[in-house]
Amino acid sequence: MSALTSAEPAEETVRPENRAWKKLKTNRSAQFGLVIVAFFIIIALAAPILPIDDPLATSWSAVRKAPSAAHWLGTDEIGRDILSRMIWGAQASLLAGVVSVFIAVLVGVPFGLISGYFGGWTDQAISRVTDALLATPFLILAIALAAFLGPSLTNAMIAIGLSAVPIFVRLTRGQVLAVKTEDFVEGARAVGLTHTAIMGRYILPNVLAPILVQATLTVATAIIAEASLSFLGLGQQAPAPSWGSMLNVAKNFMTQAPWMAWWPGAAIFLVVLGFNLLGDGLRDALDPRET
Repeated sequence: MSALTSAEPAEETVRPENRAWKKLKTNRSAQFGLVIVAFFIIIALAAPILPIDDPLATSWSAVRKAPSAAHWLGTDEIGRDILSRMIWGAQASLLAGVVSVFIAVLVGVPFGLISGYFGGWTDQAISRVTDALLATPFLILAIALAAFLGPSLTNAMIAIGLSAVPIFVRLTRGQVLAVKTEDFVEGARAVGLTHTAIMGRYILPNVLAPILVQATLTVATAIIAEASLSFLGLGQQAPAPSWGSMLNVAKNFMTQAPWMAWWPGAAIFLVVLGFNLLGDGLRDALDPRET
């Protein structure tokens, strides 16, 4: 008996968040993705205080100049500094990604909770609408909504967020269906807790991990969607800088000034890569089956 008692303290219970953080720290690709994401976030936030040129200032004596000491990334078709437009454009892209996903989570998760928890006709109605929206390609739906709302960055974020709602409805519903039959949920029902309390205190915390992973991955998709909408003239409006609108202009000068397309294209690639690597790392770290 004493031997068993002395052995018990040696078995320390590791909290799930500590285990996830430990796995995330040992994942090299996730760390690389985090560094990329952090870099773009820092330069976007620091844009107002960085010693760079005005992104809207034109110079007819510096039209389509190649990268140099005066303009590290070159200039565009009306002499604006590409480096400053890249830095300020990061604000639009990251803001669009984060706000769009926030809208999608804010709308999609409650509908997924209700659908999976209550079932019946409520589940049927929400699921059929979700299926209909998922039948339309994400980017096509975003373009249609943005065209309906009107061209602006705000409307583009709303369009992208609403287009991503079905993804979170379907994901949340599936997770709720798996969790609501667990013993702790049945025990909560047995003691007379309300449906709202059960969903908020017992079900939602247990389905947040996959939602967080999906949100991280969807930020990358939203950034691509914002760049696509800006490229088509439905996102950030000129003369405000945006990576997508910069690519739209650059397509007309691919032979004369290819650097106009290099930098926004590389920035979109890197930030999307960063969020995808970070999302994959979070998925591995938050998977309870992984040890």
